[in-house]
Amino acid sequence: MLARIPKFFRSFYFLFTTLFLVWMFFFDSNDFVTQYQMSKKLSELEDEKEHYQQRIAQVQEDRQELLSNSQLLEKYAREKYQMKKPTEDLFIIMKKEDKGK
Repeated sequence: MLARIPKFFRSFYFLFTTLFLVWMFFFDSNDFVTQYQMSKKLSELEDEKEHYQQRIAQVQEDRQELLSNSQLLEKYAREKYQMKKPTEDLFIIMKKEDKGK
């Protein structure tokens, strides 16, 4: 039975290389499936990092604009925090929710 297998496939180096590759592809902690998953996760995290860096730049720009323009700061305080001057009355208009939907 062993005589039917070509000598090349019975050699120590071929068997060792084959076992090594099988081990590296499937059983090692750094196998290809794990490497692919980690690469995909890294790509997602880099995209997320880029998104947050853009958002931080936008927030810093808005902050700088607010701090340099007192009228814009007053408008922001009125809209966001419902602040008012002592002589003013504040009316908050809320939209009625439709219960049929």
